[in-house]
Amino acid sequence: MSGQQGNRAGSVQVSPIDFSGAPRSRGLDVRWIHGSPSAKHNTDPDIQVHAYDEHTFILRQNMAVNYEGPFLFLLFGNERAVLIDTGATESDAFFPLRRVVDGLVKDWLTRHPRDGYGLLVLHTHAHGDHVAGDAQFADRPDTTVVGAGLATAWEFFGFAADPDAVARVDLGGRVLECLATPGHHETAVTFHDAWTGFLLTGDTVYPGRLYIQDWAAFTRTIDRLIEFSASRPVTHVLGCHIEMTRDPGVDYPIRTTYQPDEPPLELTTGHLHAIRAAIAELGDTPRRHAGTDFILCPD
Repeated sequence: MSGQQGNRAGSVQVSPIDFSGAPRSRGLDVRWIHGSPSAKHNTDPDIQVHAYDEHTFILRQNMAVNYEGPFLFLLFGNERAVLIDTGATESDAFFPLRRVVDGLVKDWLTRHPRDGYGLLVLHTHAHGDHVAGDAQFADRPDTTVVGAGLATAWEFFGFAADPDAVARVDLGGRVLECLATPGHHETAVTFHDAWTGFLLTGDTVYPGRLYIQDWAAFTRTIDRLIEFSASRPVTHVLGCHIEMTRDPGVDYPIRTTYQPDEPPLELTTGHLHAIRAAIAELGDTPRRHAGTDFILCPD
């Protein structure tokens, strides 16, 4: 068989996928599920799955299940996959995340058979709408769930010893670089995937209300992301929510479950500079500030 051969009963040896080289920028080209006028009569799937490429999937939770409608990311490497965030709903009856992820892993392994393939579960931060589905993976074989709290996540990434470190998570030829990026929340982590060029910013940067717990830390984080991105290929800046409308500076009200006029999820590194410029304009007096594609919301 081309690309693979049996090496012993019940096992498979395959040629590794080459995840090296510069990422090829492409649009997401997707219409996200965005709720409906009546949540009771909503017909969207519980979880929308978008295949960005053969090894990269973006998931969105149905807003009729939870108004946050968070995005999650499933990335495959040669030795294991990583699921970044687990959504806003604990119940697998209403939010069957484990079933969907298991199906995607099964399909991927059908195309790229491997023995002992693992799953790693990480988080962008510890807010409830990003960790609620963790328990669905507690008994999953070959799975490591890293808690989102400081005591667990910071130890895993090595940030407890050095908060300025750039941690590396190797999925098997596909390496994520991970940065501690507090400001929205003390546990916030940003991930860069060299294969796609994705900069996964959680709730730190996205088209919506950027809630800022610590103004000084948030400012340092934006500076760090600008500096980091200047030396990395970044195709898309992807957060975990959409809260803006297509009208510049206008957002949907909190707890909205129908957003028919959403802008795209993807932002650019130019938005990092726009956020930094807004911070500079506000100076030492943090207050709500509406930009074209985001709103700064200091606590």
